[in-house]
Amino acid sequence: MKLIYLTIPLSPLLAAVIAGLFGKQIGRRGAHSITIAAVAISFALSLVVFMDTVIGGAPVYNGSVYTWLVSDGIRFEIGFLIDHLTALMAVVITFVSLMVHIYTIGYMHDDPGYQRFFSYISLFTFAMLMLVMSNNFLQLFFGWEAVGLVSYLLIGFWYTRESAIRANLKAFLVNRVGDLGFLLGIAAILAYAGSPDYYAVFKQAPELARETISVLPGSQWSAITLICILLFIGAMGKSAQMPLHVWLPDSMEGPTPISALIHAATMVTAGIFMVARMSPLFEFSETALSVVMVIGALTAFFMGLVGIVQNDIKRVVAYSTLSQLGYMTVALGASAYAAGIFHLMTHAFFKALLFLAAGSVIVALHHEQDIRRMGGLKKYMPVTYWTALIGSLALIGFPGFAGFFSKDVIIESVHASHLPGSGLAYFLVLIGVFVTALYTFRMFFLVFHGQERIDPHAKAHLHESPKVITMPLVLLAIPSVVAGFTIGPIVFGDFFDGAIVAAPDHDVLAEVGKHFHGAVSYLLHGLLAAPTWLAIAGLVTAWWCYIRRPDLPDLARQRMDWMYAVLQNKYGFDEFNEKYLAGGGQTLGQFLWRVGDARVVDGALVNGTARMVGWLSGRVRHAQTGYLYHYAFVMIIGLLVLMSRLWFA
Repeated sequence: MKLIYLTIPLSPLLAAVIAGLFGKQIGRRGAHSITIAAVAISFALSLVVFMDTVIGGAPVYNGSVYTWLVSDGIRFEIGFLIDHLTALMAVVITFVSLMVHIYTIGYMHDDPGYQRFFSYISLFTFAMLMLVMSNNFLQLFFGWEAVGLVSYLLIGFWYTRESAIRANLKAFLVNRVGDLGFLLGIAAILAYAGSPDYYAVFKQAPELARETISVLPGSQWSAITLICILLFIGAMGKSAQMPLHVWLPDSMEGPTPISALIHAATMVTAGIFMVARMSPLFEFSETALSVVMVIGALTAFFMGLVGIVQNDIKRVVAYSTLSQLGYMTVALGASAYAAGIFHLMTHAFFKALLFLAAGSVIVALHHEQDIRRMGGLKKYMPVTYWTALIGSLALIGFPGFAGFFSKDVIIESVHASHLPGSGLAYFLVLIGVFVTALYTFRMFFLVFHGQERIDPHAKAHLHESPKVITMPLVLLAIPSVVAGFTIGPIVFGDFFDGAIVAAPDHDVLAEVGKHFHGAVSYLLHGLLAAPTWLAIAGLVTAWWCYIRRPDLPDLARQRMDWMYAVLQNKYGFDEFNEKYLAGGGQTLGQFLWRVGDARVVDGALVNGTARMVGWLSGRVRHAQTGYLYHYAFVMIIGLLVLMSRLWFA
């Protein structure tokens, strides 16, 4: 099995190297064939591992591949941890990646960077697999930074566009802020636990909970609380939680396939996975759990509101990702880790579906992305329409679809939590259901229903996308419907036993599970619950405002212009960052340059030293007269001084 574990991540890496370095030699067909075959192999082997680990009952594998470095007695190794959590993540990552690879053949068909793009997305898959399969913090950090690097390359894939370059720099810099916290958290773990190995650190968690650290003079912090908060800061960057969320909407500057991959199965899920993997540490700090829960709830609600006023089809879906990541984060903060990972899984399917459906629309309309210039596409694009409808219903948590089960169990878990902040979190995620349904079906109705507002030239050539685009949509639509029915074993069963830990006094899923009697019963019970009616209310409101009475949104905008301005301005995060953080940094840098560099370094040290040497040499050179008797006189004086010192000594 060790060979299989190695092949899963190395297969897409090898394909990425071949497509990247030998793209011209193998051509377009060769590039997509080898990368798709590699990811298909990884997917097939991930299924083998899943069957062996989950169904076959194989023991957890925790082994080292090789030792990278030994420093001061600490071994830094490359190794794999294969348990149920890893097996599930590997299947989700490779399946979604395979669908994106196939879809890319049609979407990027005419792009000059075709081979380069396939190399990048295959490399992205490798990086994420290395992250989720790691058994230590060194490899985790490698995968963490690798997905950040490849996302930078992919967001700025069309590097001739200034907006793309700004977007990838923004993603890179914002993630560096989060990564600083993440790196400090890992450093603190090494300092206190003395090992980067997960299991070695987890065993010391009770001792770490008793340790304190002085952050500021005179103040003592719980060491494990500080470690968990620092690790979560890293997750805030990768999984785009407020206020480190600002990079994710701008990542839409990359091609649509990579938007699907980033938002569904790779980059943004890294933070959610990491916190779930670190559950043995987080369970010893209620403070850290409360911070996670409240930040997740704020992100879920307020980013959903921004999605209501977006007109770019990809940005609407992007803000829905921010909101849904908030739901996953809330689940982690409530200690409902299994529910968070379950929502990560279902969300990966329907969010990839929605992004790829949006891409299908964009291709059909000659790269038009403004939903105000669409409408009535149902009769032209039936496959895209029905799959987008499935994705939309799953996203809003409509009964029977995957999102219904995963979102509902998160809301119930938060309701059962007694941690500080749980009341606020419950209110926000509950109201967020209505907001999600409103912005989702606003987009859906404006794109596929109502009056046609399509450009005449685009309409003349409008037709359904080719099968290479629609086939992945159909394949992703299937789990978007049926995946939710696995809620029993994954959320309420012992699926994650040993991989995820929840303290008895935090185990909200055990409390919710007392009323669970099967997926069908859970579905029937949910029909009468508040989230279902809020989702239906949001859907009906969207239908009323954008189909029945399309004049109402403009009327509401006029009467609530201040709120529209706040949402359109995205709460001013970008302006604050640009003016105070980036602008403040530039001002500080200019001040340090003028005072430190220009005056101290250049003025005093470099130029000042040169001037001093010039002045001194100008004085000393007068001693070089060229007359022999002058030199003899100096020698005699020197000899007298030397003899005097010897005489008096």
